[in-house]
Amino acid sequence: MDMKLELVAVPVSDVDRAKDFYVRVGFAADHDHTVSDDVRFVQLTPPGSSCSIAIGKGLTEMAPGSLDNLQMVVADAAATRAELAGRGVAVSEVDEQPWGRFVHFADPDGNRWALQELPAWSTGAGGDGVDPNA
Repeated sequence: MDMKLELVAVPVSDVDRAKDFYVRVGFAADHDHTVSDDVRFVQLTPPGSSCSIAIGKGLTEMAPGSLDNLQMVVADAAATRAELAGRGVAVSEVDEQPWGRFVHFADPDGNRWALQELPAWSTGAGGDGVDPNA
């Protein structure tokens, strides 16, 4: 049985400000529909991802900024950091760990993201993050 994560709700206080931010980060703006005075649905997809995020009005009861450590995998943490910084995104320095290299940023509401460059030993390991030599 397959189960594919396709959409994650990200709680924001200002939909237009958040949409502008995520587009600046590089997400594609897939949909922006106002369903009613109480519901607006905006779907954005990170480049290369099969999973999108949804921001909007009337989508979730989570408090804006309450998501912590949403994680995406990138090919090169340093290059991604440089690109985001060049787009005006406040981004951390590269954090070197034995299990990968990380770069962190937050959206205007404080929802926090981690971008992980997987270590070389994980290439071809099925994406499970387990060191085949351990």
